[in-house]
Amino acid sequence: MGNMIPYARQHVTEDDIEAVANVLRSVYLTQGPTGPAFEKAVATHCDVPYAFAVTNATSALHLSCVALGVGPGDIVWTTPISFVASSNCALYCGAEIDFVDIDSRTYNLDVRALATKLEQAEKIGRLPKVVIPVDLCGQSCDMAGIHALAIKYGFKIIEDASHAIGGKYRGEPIGNCRYSDITIFSFHPVKIITTGEGGMALTRDPELARRLQLLRSHGITRDPDMMQKPLDGPWHYQQVELGFNYRMTDIHAALGLSQMKNLDAFIARRHALAHRYDKLLADLPLQLPWQHPDSHSGLHLYVIRLQLDKIKSTRREVFERLWADNIYVNLHYMPIYRQPYYERFGFDKASFPQAEQYYAEAISIPMYPDLTEEQQDIVCQRLREHLR
Repeated sequence: MGNMIPYARQHVTEDDIEAVANVLRSVYLTQGPTGPAFEKAVATHCDVPYAFAVTNATSALHLSCVALGVGPGDIVWTTPISFVASSNCALYCGAEIDFVDIDSRTYNLDVRALATKLEQAEKIGRLPKVVIPVDLCGQSCDMAGIHALAIKYGFKIIEDASHAIGGKYRGEPIGNCRYSDITIFSFHPVKIITTGEGGMALTRDPELARRLQLLRSHGITRDPDMMQKPLDGPWHYQQVELGFNYRMTDIHAALGLSQMKNLDAFIARRHALAHRYDKLLADLPLQLPWQHPDSHSGLHLYVIRLQLDKIKSTRREVFERLWADNIYVNLHYMPIYRQPYYERFGFDKASFPQAEQYYAEAISIPMYPDLTEEQQDIVCQRLREHLR
């Protein structure tokens, strides 16, 4: 790695390596006891009854849409400032997608914009079946506000908390599904904990849990109560729905189960780094991350916004200079409707002024538990030079 400072990276301990090695030495590499143990650890942490580990957060989003009955003729709404998976999952189901602009301070889906859009959609009979708010950077959306609108307008909620495991909302763990039908996590290596590749879908609803479990594994059941015709014998299983193969292996789950032991420490370290950034960058022409008092962020990302009217450089120039310094900053995210694939749908950028402004100014700077204070000082010093 040399002197390179990435925007994010995994923290893997010898205990993590040993946990994976133990599974490799065992009888079960997949569909053994480690997957359920990992699910139980996350469910216990989040205070939620059901958790289903899957291949990645994208498959968790897809499964959630299918479990909620999303299909052709339905509309799903999400935020434009997210990874494309947050909207692709609706397209996989043959549904239409639309976006709601972001809040200027949290960068999450703006509940006021959502309320206005719902009011208009009701008049023309185009209400969404599902809304997918995204906890950007690890900070919870205004889930109580979104939930109140769901009750009023009858849509379901998939909380995309890919960035947010370990965070809290109103003092309770993100992932407890108090204000959502399903919440999903990502365990990609740049996220807060990792399984290599992996994701999870969590719910309080027993019927949704049954569907998520069934659809995760081909739509196949060995439960006699769910079978649709008499058993041919004790070996019998039946496919009762068209499902997918989205199971997580025990190898991946072993890494996740081991990483869960450090989750609180990872979050604490991220908060310490963010607090230090807040102080070191306070006098620069930047908008620093704002934390809503209802939220204790997972702090997956630390996003700064350049005050372009106060500096002589463009965002691209600052970005490229940092890269030249071996500081590999990133951007989260280009608005989804700007992606070439999405341009065919004819979204109007003028409908999303806050997302457009965010996109012109945002840079994700390094944030991960192994980032040293010395490296953090280098990042801040270089930023200071480039913003002169």
